[in-house]
Amino acid sequence: METVYKVLFVTALSVLLNIPFGSLRSKVGKFSKKWFLYIHLPIPFIALPRIFLGVSVYFIPLLLIGSIVGQIIGARYNFKINQ
Repeated sequence: METVYKVLFVTALSVLLNIPFGSLRSKVGKFSKKWFLYIHLPIPFIALPRIFLGVSVYFIPLLLIGSIVGQIIGARYNFKINQ
């Protein structure tokens, strides 16, 4: 049961970290350097807790889905974030 909480925590972290980056990504040109950066910059901040908490690599697809959901939420609601 403890593993379930770890996976849920890292997945929630994945969603929450990607919301501001999705908002920033929606304001720049598609396939630009900043667009690429805003998609890939949160990855180390998701990988480190996953590794430190001992969450298996088998859960990476779930974390990827969480990242995509966070990017979509951030782009849709377009929060006020200074670049």
